[in-house]
Amino acid sequence: MNYLQLAPYAANPEQSFGRVHDEQPSLTRNAFQRDRDRIIHSTAFRRLEYKTQVFVNHEGDLFRTRLTHSIEVAQLARAIARTLKLHEDLTEAIALAHDLGHTPFGHAGQDALNECMREYGGFEHNLQSLRVVEQLELRYAEFDGLNLTFEVREGILKHCSIKNAKQLGEVGQRFIDKTSPSLEAQLTNYADEIAYNNHDIDDGLRSGLITIDQLSKVDLFARNLAEVKELYPKLEHRRLVNETVRRMINTLVVDLCNQTAKNIALHEPASIADIRKLPQLVHFSSDIAEQNLKLKQFLRKNLYHHYQVNRMSAKAARIVRELFTAFFENTGLLPNEFQAYAETDKARAVADYIAGMTDRFAIREHRKLFTVDEYL
Repeated sequence: MNYLQLAPYAANPEQSFGRVHDEQPSLTRNAFQRDRDRIIHSTAFRRLEYKTQVFVNHEGDLFRTRLTHSIEVAQLARAIARTLKLHEDLTEAIALAHDLGHTPFGHAGQDALNECMREYGGFEHNLQSLRVVEQLELRYAEFDGLNLTFEVREGILKHCSIKNAKQLGEVGQRFIDKTSPSLEAQLTNYADEIAYNNHDIDDGLRSGLITIDQLSKVDLFARNLAEVKELYPKLEHRRLVNETVRRMINTLVVDLCNQTAKNIALHEPASIADIRKLPQLVHFSSDIAEQNLKLKQFLRKNLYHHYQVNRMSAKAARIVRELFTAFFENTGLLPNEFQAYAETDKARAVADYIAGMTDRFAIREHRKLFTVDEYL
């Protein structure tokens, strides 16, 4: 990007707060591009292909995975950043890294692992994503982790308790000082929400767990569906759903850009330092925020808590709990690299190992440990 096109309050890699470990700048990429590339080449990023959101990996090839979701978030984030004249490379890096710490089996896996870790500091996927890029990736000779810039790490850490923030140094300081992150970090958080809400609609309809008739009671969906039906009265089901979801995403993105631009004009920030002192400026208009909330409430009630999803979630949670118990009680069952770490922090070593698993690997590990005839 030509930095002359950036807004004065956008993040600029040439003014970055830098990396924990000093490195020579790249001759061909700015610092945020370099971070993006490191994320894409990481082991944790590749594993996202077999980590799912609502549906477990083996339930179907057409459902979203954490990898496809992350790519979709990056696309939305870049589009929003370009409209607002913010740094696209930074938003892309944050978007591609934001789910690196997710457990297998989506939120069911996270909740189960958090329960197992309750007496040992808990588990939260947002903190785990930061832990992955700061410590767990082992790719470089001179440091652990990916040694990303402060701005990317800041964007990965969307929320954090004061207790945890005090242990994270500079990247956690804003939660203590109650300041805001960059606009790039703020908008990527919204891009994440827009992507998973609307694509969960698509997956929910594809699976048959929710119906168009049910969704027609949700204003945001109903309004866009009516527009599509009026323009294309004979459209078949698959195209009808795709066209409606596409228009919903556009409605949310356009509103977010317009409302954020108004907020920026109202506060007149002159630099990214001003952004950090202001309340968060990226958000929807009040009307769209209310409609988006109703959509989220609908999905929570009708999709995420659907009895078929609950059944799979219960199985997933049992797998995670039983894996944790087995490894915690006998660390000799862990791979060698985790056994060494378990000597100093047994619970966290077990949590790191389980969190790094894909859905199908967790199922396979559980089968190896608990099925007597696995190798007979």
